[in-house]
Amino acid sequence: MSPAPEIRPDQSVELLKELHILTRDGKLNQDSRRKLKQVYHLFQFIEPLLRDVKAERGAVTLVDRGAGKSYLGFILYDLFFKALRDDSHVYGIETRAELVASSQALAARLGFGGMSFLNLTVAESIASGQLPARVDVVTALHACDTATDDAIRFALEKHAKYIVVVPCCQAEVAAVLRKNKARALADPLAEIWRHPLHTREFGSQITNVLRCLQLEAHGYQVSVTELVGWEHSMKNELIIAHYKNLPRRKPAERLNEILDRIGLQPLRERFFAPAS
Repeated sequence: MSPAPEIRPDQSVELLKELHILTRDGKLNQDSRRKLKQVYHLFQFIEPLLRDVKAERGAVTLVDRGAGKSYLGFILYDLFFKALRDDSHVYGIETRAELVASSQALAARLGFGGMSFLNLTVAESIASGQLPARVDVVTALHACDTATDDAIRFALEKHAKYIVVVPCCQAEVAAVLRKNKARALADPLAEIWRHPLHTREFGSQITNVLRCLQLEAHGYQVSVTELVGWEHSMKNELIIAHYKNLPRRKPAERLNEILDRIGLQPLRERFFAPAS
């Protein structure tokens, strides 16, 4: 049976079935059509970055942090890397050994030889000899809470040219805001997060603001957009950072001023900025 007309030529039908985008008999239902549209929408943001690195370096090394079932890594490999026939490579990093094993098995079945899956913590992945000293692109799709920050720290340590993250379930900053609320209320600005619901929402918002400033403080140009069509998730903010060796002093100052102003000093190490 030929694949549905919405499927791009040369895509792996077996992969799409494994990801539950195609049914077992190779068909698309309404829900899977929406999933496929979301996949293509995300890919349209990442593909130009991959092509830029390919043109500059001749091959692309991409690391997907907090990979889970490696949904994103497999899709990127199938749509872009599979046809390259060069030294490009996709690494999926995940701390749950059973997910790493299942991804390794699926890649083997599909013949995706340019994919590797590693069961490593953040610290281990930065120091591991199983990964190159420098990588080109780091992605993290819906990596929960501090896992997005772990992906950013990894990318900074690996001097990634591009960083693409879709943050999810951000709780750490809200917890610190709640802990320091009594002291912070001396500042009228603290009314923004005085009520518990606002604490959660503001905590999520300010987390991404701090991430953007952190990236800018390391010389990146940052853009923030929305993943239109991801109606199944409230977490659809897409942050793309491109290293351009931009001036660092002002964003670093702003980052530290915000941490001080709203009582987030305990998180200075997480949202670290280089010394000016």
